Amino acid sequence: MTYRDSRTGGMTPQELDAAVALANLPTLVMVLVQLTGELRWLDDPYRPTMPRGLDDNDSGGLPEEVQREVRDAARDAIAAWFAGAPVALPAPGVELITRMLGVAVGEPVGEEYGRYIQGELTEALAAGDLSRPSAEPAPSDLDVIVIGGGVSGICAAVRLGQLGVPYTVLERNDRVGGVWLENRYPAAGVDTPSHLYSYSFAPGDWPRWFGAREHIHSYLEDVAREFGVLPHVQFGTEVLQARYLPEEQSWQVDTRTRDGRVQQMRARIVISAVGAFNTPKVPPIPGLDTFRGPAFHTARWPEDVEISGKRVVVVGNGASAMQIVPAIAPDVAELTVFQEEPHWIAPFPKFRVPVPAPISTLFREVPLYHAWYRARLSWTFNDKLHSSLRKDPEWPHSDRSVNLFNDRFRKFLTSYIEAELAGREDLIDAVLPTYPPLGKRLLLDNGWYRTLRRDNVRLVSDRLTEITSDGVRTAAGEHIPAEVLVFATGFDVVTFLSTIDVVGRSGQTLREAWKHDDAAAYLGLAVPDFPNFFVLYGPNTQTGHGGSLIGLVEAQMNHIARVLAQMIERQVEVVEVRPEIYADYNARVDAEHAELLWTHPRVHTYFKNSRGRVVVNSPFRVVDFCAMTAAADLDDYRCEPARADAGSSF
Repeated sequence: MTYRDSRTGGMTPQELDAAVALANLPTLVMVLVQLTGELRWLDDPYRPTMPRGLDDNDSGGLPEEVQREVRDAARDAIAAWFAGAPVALPAPGVELITRMLGVAVGEPVGEEYGRYIQGELTEALAAGDLSRPSAEPAPSDLDVIVIGGGVSGICAAVRLGQLGVPYTVLERNDRVGGVWLENRYPAAGVDTPSHLYSYSFAPGDWPRWFGAREHIHSYLEDVAREFGVLPHVQFGTEVLQARYLPEEQSWQVDTRTRDGRVQQMRARIVISAVGAFNTPKVPPIPGLDTFRGPAFHTARWPEDVEISGKRVVVVGNGASAMQIVPAIAPDVAELTVFQEEPHWIAPFPKFRVPVPAPISTLFREVPLYHAWYRARLSWTFNDKLHSSLRKDPEWPHSDRSVNLFNDRFRKFLTSYIEAELAGREDLIDAVLPTYPPLGKRLLLDNGWYRTLRRDNVRLVSDRLTEITSDGVRTAAGEHIPAEVLVFATGFDVVTFLSTIDVVGRSGQTLREAWKHDDAAAYLGLAVPDFPNFFVLYGPNTQTGHGGSLIGLVEAQMNHIARVLAQMIERQVEVVEVRPEIYADYNARVDAEHAELLWTHPRVHTYFKNSRGRVVVNSPFRVVDFCAMTAAADLDDYRCEPARADAGSSF
């Protein structure tokens, strides 16, 4: 016997029993409420407790007998739904959704979060496929060139396909995937939950709660294939320059193919999807050219490099090092890690933990379960920590934190670090940050502290000043032997679009407009003097407090899609953000940052440019940024009709 209907592939009773027994209880309560319409499940004794830290709270903190009652009722409700019973609450109002989310996460949430997740919950119950490309092209001569075939480029392509707008993706590599194709270092992966680090229109079938690089890349290729993107991609094509031609109301894009051929293409619209983490940064340390062994950046990890039994030096202790160091430590003879500045690191209970097969089936066959599980993640990993960013002018301990919540978070993280390194006060002193939590990117502990305790691992806080033929030298004059040198030193993220010349209406390049590293854009995507040009994952769009890059890119691309749809409807050929709209938005960005901890005097991070301005991070909550991008008003743009003498874009 199999529970099955036209909406799903179905589950056997044994599969359903196994899945419900393992399911996340707070999520299960929400599914139960919607399927049955019984609101009593939102009250005691069924209300889950507030989770500790970023924990999933799978038991809901409830007694065993209460858990059993919820699971039994949920199993019966899901079985009835499989058998054809209608959903009792197919479209809960914002007020009810807000209440439900608050119960699911164990703390009150604002009504704006109810509105935020309402769409995904509605789509989860909708019949049919919501995201396939339109069969007919839009009645317009608009066409688009998308630069880059990574996360942002694939998102843009899918959305353009929905609109029926012709597009071409230019990708310098031979496969899609962007950073998840290029970064092949050991243990590379994502520190955002897989079920949140995915497109809303393509849930994915994730083998781990936090995806490894190969899982993410496979997912991106699957999405590109499933949604018909691949035939529109020109692989092995590097973009050299994009120049706006005012007389033709179009863009000329100069490219170079793998065999050296230079080509010119034309399009009405250009969307940059080149991302930010694609230009490796290697510090100019004297003597690098004399080193006899392999020396490379993490993003250029050689497939044939041999590190087993070697003396390895890793320069850097950020996100990449956090993954590499624990992965290679058991295999190398000696491992020396150069720490520039300590990071705040949080517990990571689901590191490398596989998603149980019954839960994978539940995600796939019960879309409502997936939608509510993702909704909970959206709160926990998107905006839960945002309040800890804001400076409290009355807070008396501004040297160590910025407000009471931030200080409590500092104490929680400090206790965790001290517990992990108990008995090693030397290491505790070395790794405990002195700046407020979230001043730098919060990292998740995948064995970092346990690795530092190993006999063959050494953490060095002294500055590296010289590289020799057989090692490195510190500022104190110590020579440390090395056979392999790894630079985990990050990327040049403050000089956006640094690899492409983008020339606007006036002949000014985007690099000149941004004064090299002082990038700004309306909603992170539009700049005056650059008509019909949009940037995905542009300035001030990264969430420093948490959240999924994919969700933000979707929000930006939805805004662009709404602009294009209005252009088609109103027969507008060119849009260019108004200077006053651009200026007002970025004044608001800077004013918000002045109130947040990234402008704290003790915080030194790649988020800031050479002038001390925060150019990478968004100061806004994820829910607020998504609300801003949801509105697309052509009054924010200067609009031009088609010129009679403008050349065709085809």
